[in-house]
Amino acid sequence: MAMLPDGVRALEVETSQSTVHLLTAGDPVNPTLVLVHGNVASARFFAETMATLAADWYCLAPDLRGFGRSQRLPVDARRGMRDFSDDLHALLTEARSESGAELVPAGRRVWMLGWSLGAGAVLQYAIDRPGALAGVILEAPLSPYGFGGTRDLDGTPCWPDFAGSGGGTANPAMIERIVAGDRGDEVGTSPRRVITGLYGNPPFELAPEVIDELVEGILELAIGDDNYPGDSLASPNWPGMAPGERGVNNALSPKYCDLSGFAAITDRPPVCWLRGDADQIVSDAAAVDLGALGQLGVVPGWPGVRVYPPQPMVGQTRAMLERYQAAGGSYREHLLPGCGHSPHLERPAEFCRLITEFRVEAQRSAGKADPIGPASE
Repeated sequence: MAMLPDGVRALEVETSQSTVHLLTAGDPVNPTLVLVHGNVASARFFAETMATLAADWYCLAPDLRGFGRSQRLPVDARRGMRDFSDDLHALLTEARSESGAELVPAGRRVWMLGWSLGAGAVLQYAIDRPGALAGVILEAPLSPYGFGGTRDLDGTPCWPDFAGSGGGTANPAMIERIVAGDRGDEVGTSPRRVITGLYGNPPFELAPEVIDELVEGILELAIGDDNYPGDSLASPNWPGMAPGERGVNNALSPKYCDLSGFAAITDRPPVCWLRGDADQIVSDAAAVDLGALGQLGVVPGWPGVRVYPPQPMVGQTRAMLERYQAAGGSYREHLLPGCGHSPHLERPAEFCRLITEFRVEAQRSAGKADPIGPASE
């Protein structure tokens, strides 16, 4: 059993889609905030954040399928983010608490926060279910064109087969460490070192007992072709692998992941975009992007910047949100200096303040009389 902060508790619920493990915190009369974790992570990464937010929010953080302690169902990459967003919909519309009450009251519009991969699930949810969201919070979000293999702000693929994205791009040494149950810090690809050296901008410090819990959250990840990282196809194009049809990293491939339609949705919840300027995972020159690694000479055979530039991930997100704003939506961007890929872990007080202020201001703009207390959304 995971050690959780005071006020945060774990539940297991059944839906027509799956068995879901989730964390909850706060009073259900408060506005509902659904927190969706990123890749190679779990809901446990949000526990301390939820303990702080519980004064103003009713927080729900599920483990996505194949992550944490939720059911190890396969991910159909051909559906992009829809396996995850459909699971979220079933959770929010079908699940009941231990008392038998609805987990979320019927008809309530919820606020959704997506971190990294989780932001893709949130954007897909907004595209597929107009009117369901009161607000959207994107924390270090993946590009609307997924991860890897695109060259410009419009998401144009570098190669016709989307080579350089998908299941074959995962670090095999990190997968080996997860399979081995590595809880130490002797190897640079161990979960502990990934958390402190890649997810956060070093020097990145958390309480040792919290890091222990986050490591366990990573080690619970389902490994294989149906989950993380997914299958892969050989390609004649650099760097030699193209996406398959199964698993998480293929669902992130631009071959299947296209969230740019968010810019054109007719129901337009306000958007808050938070990111760190030292993010090594999502940036315009990400340390884990093959285009950037090829440019640095780390991956041999790079065909050059005209053929395979680093993916402009931040630029792609900004271009989409600018289209969203031009169509009548609104967004605000918060750039956190010196912060890496995990603002909620690295700058917890500032992070919690910013998203609660975002909600209060959005409700005030919409004419809510009581922006802090119980709300109908």
